[in-house]
Amino acid sequence: MFKKEKIKDLHYTVSGQISASDLQAAADEILVEYGKKAKMPGFRPGHIPLSILRQKYNTSAISEAVDKMINKDMNDYVAEKKLRLAGAPKVDLAGWEIGKDVEYTLEFDVLPSLPEIDLEKFTVTKKTTKLDESEVEKSLENIRKARSVAEKQPDDYKAANGDTAVIDFKGFLGDEAFEGGAAEKHHLVLGSGAFIPGFEDQIVGHKAGDEFDVNVKFPSDYHAANLAGKDARFAVKVHEVRKHKLPEMNDELAKTIGHESVDKLREHIRTILNEQYEEAAKRDMRNELLDILADKVKLDLPETLVDQELNMAKQEHDRAHAHCDGDCGTDHKWDEKKERKDAERRVKLGLILAEWGTKNKVEVTRDDLQQAVWAEASRYPDPKQVFDFYNKNQNALAMLRGMIFERKALDAMLSHVKTKEKAVKPEELFQQADVK
Repeated sequence: MFKKEKIKDLHYTVSGQISASDLQAAADEILVEYGKKAKMPGFRPGHIPLSILRQKYNTSAISEAVDKMINKDMNDYVAEKKLRLAGAPKVDLAGWEIGKDVEYTLEFDVLPSLPEIDLEKFTVTKKTTKLDESEVEKSLENIRKARSVAEKQPDDYKAANGDTAVIDFKGFLGDEAFEGGAAEKHHLVLGSGAFIPGFEDQIVGHKAGDEFDVNVKFPSDYHAANLAGKDARFAVKVHEVRKHKLPEMNDELAKTIGHESVDKLREHIRTILNEQYEEAAKRDMRNELLDILADKVKLDLPETLVDQELNMAKQEHDRAHAHCDGDCGTDHKWDEKKERKDAERRVKLGLILAEWGTKNKVEVTRDDLQQAVWAEASRYPDPKQVFDFYNKNQNALAMLRGMIFERKALDAMLSHVKTKEKAVKPEELFQQADVK
């Protein structure tokens, strides 16, 4: 057991000693186990003298014995004190040499105890909205557009919004072409917003055979840091223009997508839209409750976890801005003070949700995991790649399970808080829900 201990908040420093004789005795037990399987010329397995085993394996056995004895002391201490470690202890053997007593020190953080949280004292706002039938009609129109047939137009036809232009393009920064900025015979729906602002507008009015430049400015928050905020020129050639012919919205079209009639399809769309409104409102309530928990719950934080979270954020920041070459602007600079504050918030909320969820028997079922993986896979052209990724990557699956657990814990918390309703327009509901 440890000889000394120093406790400051959640940080523990403990010291212990292992005598050289006790250490060698523990190493000898390990050597005996080695000898049962070891093969040496002139000896049968299990009959190798201990002195011979020491000559060949003593160093590795001593090292293994040190780890084993320190771990036992640590486990006994944690069990006696009823502690929960926030991470692996840091071990200092203070220049120990084989043959001498081991003087060692361990430093570690422990997890805090969650104070009682009276959720009924908290109030969150539930935003409500009334379904506008125009939204149903928009959805029906989108269904027609998705099933439209794009018919090639005569060469003198000028492209308009809603048409598909089949184009070649190549992007330049100054006189230098940039990587990923070129394609041939790309089908671009004009007015779709698929390309950066201003690009599609400059295609409108052109016809097959036209070759021209499109001049645009990449958004300052563009995902490719080397292009963000930059002026660019695209050399464009139009091969053809296709006009979309929309099918008539009737019962026959409704049947092709699994509904008996247009009326049944409208009913289904209303259900889907109302579910989307409910989920958007719930996301907003989750965010509001997280803000309340971060502000109202007092909790000491293990520096080990905060440092880990901050380091992960720093690594992600560095990866995202690896190609900046010092030209990403002040918005992309690492702000240590702000990032540490954000890391502390994430750690705090993670501890609160984990502790509260465990105490209140929140569970992640097999169905929860399967639904989450299916939802993720549906966003990709080849869902099988997503399934294979999670099947082969247990760490990623564990992270997904953790995210589901936190969401379910938060939803369970929401069932205990007070709510006040506020009527809003649908666009405000979605805008609010997407803030965080």
